[in-house]
Amino acid sequence: MAVFPCNPRMAFSPFVLNLKQPPAARPRPLSAKSADYPQNEKIDGNAARRRPKRVTLRHGGHPMLDHAPRPLAAHLLFESRDLDEARDKVARVFCPHRLDTVRGHFHARQHHLPGEKLSLNYIEYGAKTMIAPGALRDFYLVQIPLCGGASIVNGGDHYTSDPGRAAVLNPHRETTMIWEEGTRQVLLRIDRAAMQSHLSRQLGAPASAPVTFQGALDLRSGAGAALRRLVLWLVAEADDGAAPLTGLMGRQLEETLLSGLLGAHRHDYAAHLGRSRSAPRPRHLRLAESFIEAHLDQPITLEDVAEAAGTSARNLQLAFRQYRGTTPLAFWRDRRLTRAHADLIAAVPGTRVTDVALRWGFAHFGRFAESYRHRFGLTPRDTLRAALGPGYQD
Repeated sequence: MAVFPCNPRMAFSPFVLNLKQPPAARPRPLSAKSADYPQNEKIDGNAARRRPKRVTLRHGGHPMLDHAPRPLAAHLLFESRDLDEARDKVARVFCPHRLDTVRGHFHARQHHLPGEKLSLNYIEYGAKTMIAPGALRDFYLVQIPLCGGASIVNGGDHYTSDPGRAAVLNPHRETTMIWEEGTRQVLLRIDRAAMQSHLSRQLGAPASAPVTFQGALDLRSGAGAALRRLVLWLVAEADDGAAPLTGLMGRQLEETLLSGLLGAHRHDYAAHLGRSRSAPRPRHLRLAESFIEAHLDQPITLEDVAEAAGTSARNLQLAFRQYRGTTPLAFWRDRRLTRAHADLIAAVPGTRVTDVALRWGFAHFGRFAESYRHRFGLTPRDTLRAALGPGYQD
């Protein structure tokens, strides 16, 4: 893997970055075995032999991080040479994970700028590190290297990231990473529920499953380069003392970032998004959706919906698959989950999860809780607890 030397002043400027690096030989992907045993230096034999240019200063024979300004410097969360402390601090923003050093001098720092639906972060570890969070569960993570790079395993995807290619980690897939020595990254943490809701608005219908991004995101041209410029512009605004992720403008910028990621990267809803923006829905699909919305609290069958839409069950299924990327009954179930979610958010003292579930036709509470958590990233009880605050009684 090509490991890029880092000049912090150049690297995080949204306007100055030389991405015309010589093409790197593709390393072997990180294997499950090497992920389990990060001390095995054969994870990437070429990268192990090609040491990056030092981004450290030496004092008394010990490497030290240089003192050039970092992105989001005014938002320092922690700085530490203690691996356990660093792991615990990072986990508070992201999730519990395994963190081990493979080689080099460990000196970690994190800068953190929170928003409503996402947060901007800057992280460096100094040393070559292995990071194994497993499934992220509640959030997507976009990692934009400013220098250095990483080997990524996210489910079945094995790839590398560098300043020209970002890593996009899916929350529902197991993740293991190796960050090369001297790597510095800007990270965009996106709430899973926010991404799901935004995707549904873009589709014009509830998304039946979480969006799954595929492989590395090319930052060197097109929509990927535009997304990178936007992220680093937000970083620069924060460094100038602004609060870019707050208020009405902050919410609009968050929506723009979500749209930018969906438009820039490969994922399993790309074709459906293209159709939803360019082709009007057929009449029988509109009738079916109206019928479903009017009968969310009632038991209905596929045949009921097809009859109301004036078409066959097969034609209806094909229309939902083509224009919505889902099935009629999955659409119906998702709309009921959305109504249950709205009721829990607007709950008053005395509201019970079971009452809300039954109101929207969910008689099996275990399956309801599982489907709800998969859809919104938290349990119905957690939603109710957040809505009622101190007035919540389990």
